[in-house]
Amino acid sequence: VQLQASGGGLVQAGGSLTLSCAASGSIFSGNPMGWYRQGPGKQREWVAGITSGGITNYADSVEGRFNIARDNAKNTVYLQMNSLKPEDTGVYYCTRITYFDGRAYPWDNVWGQGTQVTVSS
Repeated sequence: VQLQASGGGLVQAGGSLTLSCAASGSIFSGNPMGWYRQGPGKQREWVAGITSGGITNYADSVEGRFNIARDNAKNTVYLQMNSLKPEDTGVYYCTRITYFDGRAYPWDNVWGQGTQVTVSS
């Protein structure tokens, strides 16, 4: 398994979901990881990132509502999503990221299959 995201589903606005992403050790160990999402008809966008040491940062659109965490023993990164809005709907992907000039970028083009999140109004 390189990157396997799970935990998506259908939820009403205001609800919560927690996503998980199991990664291969070669991708996860010692590397920053991030979550991205792609809404219907939209480009893929960055959501949240976490360094190997646990420093986190978030897109403005999810700041204060989402929390990213990692379990280094399990090679797994999580995304806890609270106060969900219909605009959070999309396919969520995790991937290894890198930081440059204060911004997160995908390390390469390895994404996995993603997990669908649908928020109804």
